[in-house]
Parts: sequence; C-alpha cells; structure tokens
Amino acid sequence: MEVPQCPSWTGLALGRGHRPLCPRPMQAGMCRGPRQAATAQKTLQDPGHGASCPREASPSWKDTESRDHGSCRDGGRDTCDRPHWTSDLRPLDILAEALPPNGAAGGIRVTQANGVRGLQLSAAAPHAMSFPASRIFFQCDLFPEEFSIVITLKVPSLPPKKNEYLFTVVMEESDRLLLGLRYSPTRLHFLFLSQDAAGAWQTRVTFRSPALMDNQWHTLVLAVSEGSFSLTTDCGVPADIMADVPFPATLSVRGARFFIGSRKRTKGLFTGLVRQLVLLPGSDATARLCPCRSPELAVLSIPPVLQGPLGKPEDNEVLKYPYETDLKVTLGSRPPCTKMEDAQFWFDASRKGLFLCVGSQWVSVLAAKEKLDYVEEHQSLFTDSETLGIEVFAIPEAGLFVAAANRKATSAIYKWTDGKFASYQNIPTHQAQSWRHFTIGKKVFLAVANFEPNEKGQEFSVIYKWSHRKLRFTPYQRVPTHSARDWEAFEMAGEHFLAVANHREGDNHNIDSVIYKWNPRTRLFEANQTIATSGAYDWEFFTVGPYSFLAVANAFNGTSTKVHSHLYVWLLGSFQLFQAFLTFGAADWEVFHIGERVFLAVANSHSYDVEMEARNDSYVINSVIYELNVTAQTFVRFQEITTCSALDWEFFSVGEDYFLVVANSFDGNTFLVNSIIYRWQGYEGFVAVHSLPTFGCRDWETFRTAAGSYLVYSSAKEPRSRVLKLRTG
Repeated sequence: MEVPQCPSWTGLALGRGHRPLCPRPMQAGMCRGPRQAATAQKTLQDPGHGASCPREASPSWKDTESRDHGSCRDGGRDTCDRPHWTSDLRPLDILAEALPPNGAAGGIRVTQANGVRGLQLSAAAPHAMSFPASRIFFQCDLFPEEFSIVITLKVPSLPPKKNEYLFTVVMEESDRLLLGLRYSPTRLHFLFLSQDAAGAWQTRVTFRSPALMDNQWHTLVLAVSEGSFSLTTDCGVPADIMADVPFPATLSVRGARFFIGSRKRTKGLFTGLVRQLVLLPGSDATARLCPCRSPELAVLSIPPVLQGPLGKPEDNEVLKYPYETDLKVTLGSRPPCTKMEDAQFWFDASRKGLFLCVGSQWVSVLAAKEKLDYVEEHQSLFTDSETLGIEVFAIPEAGLFVAAANRKATSAIYKWTDGKFASYQNIPTHQAQSWRHFTIGKKVFLAVANFEPNEKGQEFSVIYKWSHRKLRFTPYQRVPTHSARDWEAFEMAGEHFLAVANHREGDNHNIDSVIYKWNPRTRLFEANQTIATSGAYDWEFFTVGPYSFLAVANAFNGTSTKVHSHLYVWLLGSFQLFQAFLTFGAADWEVFHIGERVFLAVANSHSYDVEMEARNDSYVINSVIYELNVTAQTFVRFQEITTCSALDWEFFSVGEDYFLVVANSFDGNTFLVNSIIYRWQGYEGFVAVHSLPTFGCRDWETFRTAAGSYLVYSSAKEPRSRVLKLRTG
C-alpha cells in the first residue's frame, strides 16, 4: 500500500517561529487535506469594522469527522513514539468538556459580569470541573509538542503572595503535576514536567503580570513550540521567551486528569470567572483570533451555556446552572458615583437604603421611608479655645476626622473612635479661621487659613500633607496671605486649584484674593490669578453643566457691610465676572441642588455703615436664597429668611427630604440664640422645623457613619463644639 504524502503546508499560518508540523510521510488518514482544513472554522464578520473574530460552528472535537484529534502522526496509542499534530485540527474546547451535566450539584455557577457570562467555581467542589485526559487523548496519550492555549477570564484581586490555578493536568494516582497554568498578582506561570535519564523535575516559564486584575475581561493566548513560549494579551504585542528547557516532545498524559481552576485541591482554587479555555494543537491561535473588534473577548470556542443573547439563554440551557450576575455592593459612607462605579450598588446602612449609580448620581432603588424626627446631643467636644471653623473629612484606610480651627495658638484634629471624636493631633496655628481638606491623586492635604501673623510678624497660611507612614499631617507649603478667612479647593479639567479669601491687609479691606494652581512639575501651588475683593470671607466653587463658577462673599469695604458679592465664571483660562449680588456682611455662600434645580444661599451677618448710628437690630436681617434661571442665565431671588448674624449655611438630606441649617451667632443682645433647621417643602420653599439652642454658633458640618447621620457645630464664644445626632423614624 502506498503511503500518501502530507498536503502542502504553503500558506498555512503556523505562528511565529513555528516549524512545519508534517515534514515526512504519514499513515493513511492521519493528515487531512485542504477540504477539511477549509471547513474547520467559520468567520463571523463584523460589519463596518473590517476585523473579524473566528468562532467555531460547534464543539468540533466531538464531530465524527475530527475524531482523530487525539491521534499522533505516527500511529495509535500503542505505536506512536513522537506526536506531530496537524495544523488543520479544530480547537479542543476544554471548558465545554469539563462542564458537569448537573451544574448546580457540581458546584458551578453561571455569572454575568460586565454584560458577559462566565463560570464560577465553588470552593466546596474543587473537583467539579475535571475530566480524564483519555476522553480527548483516546488514540495517543502524548500531549502535542506544539500548541496554543486560549483562555478568557476575569480575575479578582489577590494578596501579594497568593497564587491561583487556571487549569492543570495531574496524574490521578501520584498527584504529580504534568502541566498547568497559574497566576499571581505580578506573574503568570506556565508549568510542565521535564525529565531525562537523571530523573524528572518541574519547569516553570514565567511571564511578568499582563495586568489582569483590573476587574475587566481578558483573553490570553499562550503559544508553545519547543523552547519558544509566547503570551499575547487581548491581541496586543506578544511577550516572547526562549527557555533553556524546551517543552517535552513526549509528555504522556496516560492516567492523568484535566482540572479547570484548580490543582485537584481547594488551595489555589481559581476565584474569578472563566469564559473560554481552548487547546489548539499544532499552531499559534493568535492568527485565528486577531485582529478583533473586542480583543478582550475574542472567541475561538465557548461552551453553549455561555452563548446566546444575554438574559435569554437558548433552550433554557443556562437554567441547568445557578445563574447570577456580578454585583458589587459598596457599604459605608456615600462613595463616588463615576464611570468606574456605573451600574454598581451602594447600601447605606444608616438610611437602610440601596442605591444604584446611574451616570453621576446615586438613584434610590430600595429604601425605607426615612424621616427626621428630632435632634439630640451626642457629644460635647471640648477644644483648647473658641473654634471658628470646622472641617469633617475621611482618609481611606485611616478613618473619619474633624479639624477644628481654634482662636488661640493651637488647633486640633480629632478622629472618630468608638462612636465619638477623640483628640488625635495638635497643629500650631495663628488665630485659625478655617480648614480645607482636599486630595490630588493619592495625596491628601489640609490647608489652614491663619488670620494673624506669627510671633516674628510673618503672615502666612499653611498647607499640610498627610504622611501615610507617620499617620499624621506634616507641613508641606507656606502661602503668603493677609488675614485669611477661607480656602476653597477645586478641580477643573484635571488641574487643581486653591483660592484664598484675604480679608484685609492692616486696615485696608479692599485687597486682592488669590487663586493658586498646582504645578505638577514643582509639586507646589503657584499664584495663577488675583481677584479684587472687599473683606472677603468665603469662597464657594460649583459647576453647572460644562461651566465652572466661583462665588466670593464680600463682608466689608472699610466703611460699610452693604457691598456687592460676586460670582465668577471660568472662561478663556481665567475667572470672569458673571453676576453681582447686594449683600450685608456676607459670611458664607452655600450651593446645593434639588433635582435639576440649582440654588445659591448667602449668609448675611450685619447691616452696618460708619455714618449710621449703631443699632442692635442691625444683626437681625434677611439672608437670601437664589435660584438659577437657566433661560435668563442668571441667579434670581427665590426666598428670604430672617437670620441673626448668620455666619454659615449647611445643606443636607435625610431620606427623601432636604434641609438647610443656619448658624445664627448674635441677635444684637446675646450670643445665646437658636440656630434653625429648615426643610424643603417645594412650592413653600424652606420652612423652619427645628430650633437648636446654640452659643455663638460659627460653622456647621454634616457627616454620616454606619450608626447614622450627624451635625456638628463650632462655637466662637466658648471652647466647646457639639455633635448632634439626627434621629430618624
């Protein structure tokens, strides 16, 4: 009988550096011709994009036509001495072969993450995804010398020294590892058994981390050809390694078993999601997968249970397995809602509510109807002296803090510990007026506004930086200021700014306040723009759509508190005047949103003119809430509220209700006056609902913990601030 020759290899893509696989005659039927090769795959065209993603028409290793996939070039199980796999063999869907018929009992779950289905293993059943190697190596038990492994997966974050197995081939009796792929936070390891006359040992080929732990899907192609090992991630640039020890030409898998996501034991069990695991004998699979419109999800062959339109599995096949979606629920205080958190959930234990991140807003999905019943004192926070301003902030992995700006030479930072604020750090200041917390990247800063010069007559305010090593704030930058009242930190187009409210220089209140800009090269704030102000007391930054605004509260021009405070808009690289408001000793601006409506509230403290006779009732005046009229492109007067030398507004919400609390400090006769909480009542505007006894109230802040919602206010007339708890029902 004449032995037929192998078909021509001209034009067959064998991959980078791969030698032809059929250089000498074969036994009849062992090397298929061009017809079979042409039918091995079909191409799914991506209309309008040029690139295509190959996909198998079916799990072809089960087809009668391709039952020789487990065969070696030189004969069957009893006669082969060296495997040479033909390049036209179809992919072997290892994942589909390993799927148990009863997914639920087998500990397998179908999970949807980022709109894509994958399989998740159970730690209680590390053997669930396994099958004997003889099932696919039925004519020859030698593993191919040249092959590709294609795997699509979504991996979790791991501790630094932890490893997880993606798949292994293990001897059932001796538990010896013949072949495997595992990963760690920084490495991907391909393991195989090597042996010679001296004995056997395990060889490891290591690739540096392909950056898998980003909560996204990725497709890896590991191509092996003798001593050449290549790893391609998401159709990117391949990482090639020429190893001293080649992959063995005669690796027998007789008596071995494939394990998906484990090494036959719970330790090292894969805790992520796997969507595709394919063995392609004889060639580099990259040419079949790439280019592709979605390279992170390039498909060679996936199990039917993971195919079909999302949410509508064909023939109810997905129901054989517990089906769930990848659902991340964040606990604790309100997290940011950005593109990264889109479609993720946040559970607010204090409000007993579940919220969904949509666009840039947290939307209530399920919540108990929470209502503010009453306010009770939670803590008397004793300070070194009277406190003019407070700032509540959180530092990741460090905790919740409040910074108190004290009138005397030392200000303090307190940390929330066991449900109350406890002294944490003292910082020297010079009649501090306020603190401002802000971040730049991972850097955490705290800026203090000093009103008086130091003992050497030097006048400056200080920016402090959080030391992750010392767990304390340390001086970072001195900034020249003039009786500074307030700092405002904000970001525009990826650039960071700080605005200082300079109140006066000597007896001159009509001076420039300064906007500083962060220089990434020098890592310092540098003066960027000056704005003329009159006894500036407060800055407030906010955005409306694509526009950025900065409002200044002007309190005194040297002769009168009846002065215009100004609103500026960012245009052509600088802040330009947008609108002027007539105010009376303006001490604070507060911007807030209710639905699509934008409001701006000013705290008026005193109606005074040097030419008029001093009157006690000049402190009891109206503060004003303005609303943005989008059509007129201006803020219009919405509501006037009578206040007693108001120094601060604070906006907050409880459940579906919105509130404003005012810091009333003096009624012309006494500093012991009530500060008022107003509730939003739609057409009626803000209506007084709670009256809180305060003494020289200067500043309000609101914050949340797992135990509930709180208000804290500072007193400019006694060395004690108070923390109040909002009781809800």
